[in-house]
Amino acid sequence: MKISHYRITPIATIDPPLRAASGLHAPYALRVVLELSCEDGLTGISEIPCTEGVVDSLTHICEGLLGSDPLQLNRLLEKASKRLKTQDDSRGDTPWDNRVWVHLRSALEVACLDYLGKRFEVRMCDLLGGAVRDEVPFGAYLFYKEPGAGGELKFGMNESATGWAAAQQQGADTPDTVVKQAQSMIDTFGFKSIKLKGGVFPPDEEADAMLALRDAFGPDVPLRLDPNAVWTVETGIRIGKKLDLVLEYLEDPVRGQKAMAEVGKAIDSPLATNMCTTSFEDIPNAIKVDSEDVILTDHHFWGGLKPCIELCRICQTFGRGISMHSNSHLGVSLAAMVHLGACIPQLDYDLDTHYPWQSDEIIEGGRLPFKNGAIQVPDGPGLGVTINPAELGRLHQNYLKSGLSFRNDEAEMQKIEPGWKFKATRW
Repeated sequence: MKISHYRITPIATIDPPLRAASGLHAPYALRVVLELSCEDGLTGISEIPCTEGVVDSLTHICEGLLGSDPLQLNRLLEKASKRLKTQDDSRGDTPWDNRVWVHLRSALEVACLDYLGKRFEVRMCDLLGGAVRDEVPFGAYLFYKEPGAGGELKFGMNESATGWAAAQQQGADTPDTVVKQAQSMIDTFGFKSIKLKGGVFPPDEEADAMLALRDAFGPDVPLRLDPNAVWTVETGIRIGKKLDLVLEYLEDPVRGQKAMAEVGKAIDSPLATNMCTTSFEDIPNAIKVDSEDVILTDHHFWGGLKPCIELCRICQTFGRGISMHSNSHLGVSLAAMVHLGACIPQLDYDLDTHYPWQSDEIIEGGRLPFKNGAIQVPDGPGLGVTINPAELGRLHQNYLKSGLSFRNDEAEMQKIEPGWKFKATRW
C-alpha cells in the first residue's frame, strides 16, 4: 500500500465575469487536480485552487512521497511539510487565501483519504467518523457581475443558452437585477438561503440590494452579505445597524479581529469570518476579543478535512457557529465539501457554493445535482466520484491556451475600468 506514482494536472474552467472587492474574475478559474496512485492500482484524487507556484511546490513534494504509505497520513504530511519549497505562508490582503501549505496539505490529505476509502470500500465521511445527515444544504451565492458568459466568449453571450445558463450571463449591478439573479438561481437549484458577494459598490447600494432581497423573498429566507473586509469600522457599524434584523449574518465587514470586535459590539446581526480568523493560531485572540460569532471553515484553507472537524469542535466548545466557505470549484472539491458537511454535528448554516457559476466538470457522470438546495452524500467509496480523463484533458488544454498562471482580479477589472486598483479598505 505504497504510493507508486502521481499526476498533477492544472486546469482552467469557464468562469463568468463576476465582481468582487478584489476586482473581476477572469474568463477562466484555475484549479489543479492531484492523482495519487498506489501499488494496488487504486488512485486517490483531490482538487485545489491553482497557481504556477502551487503546481511547482506540489510536484516537488510528491516526488518525495513516492514509496510512502497513505494510511500513515501524519507521517506522510510531516514529510511533505519538510519538502515545502516556500516558507512564505501569509494569507495576503486579497479576499482569497494565498497560503501555500494549507492548500497543499489539503490536496494530499483528501487524495490519501479518497484512496483509503477505495482501499477499504467505505465512504470518506465514514473515515471521518460517520455521517450525521444524508444530504448537505447549500445556499444561493449571488454576485454583482458584468454581462458575459466567460471562457472563450468572455464578455460575449451564448445566445442559444436557456434557463440558468442564460440567466448567469446577464449583468447584475442594481437591486432589481440582483433579485432577478436570485430568483433564477433559486428556481433552478431550490436554495433556501441567499448570500451576496459585496464590497463592489458603495455600501448603502449593497444594503439596498439586501433590503430588496428581503422584500422579494420574505423573512423566512435567510440573507447574508459579504463585503470582503473593505469597509471601515464606522461603515460596518452604520450599515450593520441598517441591516439589523435583516441578515442571518454579516461576513467580514472589516479587516482584523480588533475591528471585527468593535463592529460586533455595536450591531445586533452576528458576524462571520473567512478572512479574520483563518488559522488555529488566530483562535485564542478571537475568543479573547470576541471578534466573530461564526467561523467559515474550508478544507482548502484550513489544511484538510480533519483539521476542519477539529475547528468545528473548538467552535462548539466556545459557542461559535459554523458555516463553510466555497471557491470556484468542480465536482471533486464539492464532493469533499459534502462529505465534510455530512460529518459536522452542529452545521448551523447552509454552505456556500460557487458551483452554479461553473459549467465545466471533470467527474464521470457529469455535475453533482442539487435537490431542494441540497446535495446527497455520494454513496461510492472514498469521495464517491471519479475523474473523467477526457474532460480533465480538455480543461488542461484550456489552461495551456488561457495564458493564465495565477489569479489577478485587479488586472481583469482594468479591462473594463482602466486604472482601477484594489484597496484593502475602500469605504
